[in-house]
Amino acid sequence: MTDFESLADDVAAIERRVSDVIFDAVRAQLRGDASDAKDLERRLAKVRRSLQKAEYLLRQEGGD
Repeated sequence: MTDFESLADDVAAIERRVSDVIFDAVRAQLRGDASDAKDLERRLAKVRRSLQKAEYLLRQEGGD
């Protein structure tokens, strides 16, 4: 396993954790528990997309 692949795996693990937090924020919105949950969800969604792009680039670089 190359350094790029290993780093891509680490980034993917972080992305999964961010996805879990997004899901928790959505559940909080549905329950009406948190007024700032929608903003948190929106910001975390941007982070998640960035992590997905980073993972993709690392896997592409590792494949070359």
